Amino acid sequence: MKSLPIELRTRALACLLECDPAAKVRMVLELAAHQRNGNWSVDAAAALAAPVGIPGRPSKPDLVPPLQVGRRSMATNEGRAMLVHALAHIEFNAINLALDALWRFPGLPDAYYTDWLRVAKEEATHFDMLSKHLATLGHAYGDFPAHNSLWEMVEKTSGDVVARMALVPRTLEARGLDAIPPLRAKLAQAGDMAAAAILDILLVEEEGHVEIGNRWFFHLCAQQGLEPMATYDELTLRYKAPVLKGPFNIEARRRAGFSEAELARFG
Repeated sequence: MKSLPIELRTRALACLLECDPAAKVRMVLELAAHQRNGNWSVDAAAALAAPVGIPGRPSKPDLVPPLQVGRRSMATNEGRAMLVHALAHIEFNAINLALDALWRFPGLPDAYYTDWLRVAKEEATHFDMLSKHLATLGHAYGDFPAHNSLWEMVEKTSGDVVARMALVPRTLEARGLDAIPPLRAKLAQAGDMAAAAILDILLVEEEGHVEIGNRWFFHLCAQQGLEPMATYDELTLRYKAPVLKGPFNIEARRRAGFSEAELARFG
């Protein structure tokens, strides 16, 4: 007897609620495999209620304000481990934000949901790679404190899909396009070529994730008759998004779908 197709939004919510990182990664990869094999459906009309426990995450790492995370000297093994841990934490949060974008917002085309499943799968792979590399440095995810800034913006924009697309992928995640190249250079200079190779993968795939955010932001603006740049400016003020500071990776941002008018703002 043929099994019923996997409904992406409800299964994504189950993945989001999972607290164990390894289990979350496994569940996301399994969901992506179902979608790749055609064993899926989307109930875009369902108004799913947010249960207690979002996002699912382990008891460690301790979450602290950004300035309390600690300095990361590349001259020591522990310093490199702290940097890899910070990157792993960003990717763990990124799994959750992709899953949240997938389940939370009804009434969108099927392509929206499969796009965010792709993001969740790739973020899960990034987290897995970084966690395994962290183990070679003698540490595990949870060993160092981390901050929660990325998820805080996810929570702020939980009632507005336009704001979510504007302020999470194309603002906070896009900062990674600027940050990854200098971090990669530091790790390579310190001799950690394995970590540098992981960041090469991250940069390429994160461009794709930001492009997805850009594409759906512009789609929603067109659908709702909103001027994109004016809407973005209004949303950054309303939700108190961080002020972006350079230097900016203009070419990566261009590949990720930012308009030339937006790029001109970055100087």
